[in-house]
Amino acid sequence: MSKLVIIALVALLVWRMVTGRWPWQPRRPQPQGMSVAEAQAILGVDEDAGRLEIFAAHRRLVARIHPDRGGSAGDTQAANAARDTLLAHWKATH
Repeated sequence: MSKLVIIALVALLVWRMVTGRWPWQPRRPQPQGMSVAEAQAILGVDEDAGRLEIFAAHRRLVARIHPDRGGSAGDTQAANAARDTLLAHWKATH
């Protein structure tokens, strides 16, 4: 019985390493229709921006354009799509 538990744990860890997520986490839909250059312009980051820099730029932008602060929902959606596009590009290149 303990061998079965160990095999299951190893399989879970391998799954995590291969997919980059846990099995019970839903997959995020991939952003469509926005180029990397457009996303960089929206967030105001350079080509070589890292993951943490992308998150920080997104956080600063959303703090300014959030609908609760007088911004529009469309602007917030564009900022989220830009973040997702750049993170997908960063993940594909690293």
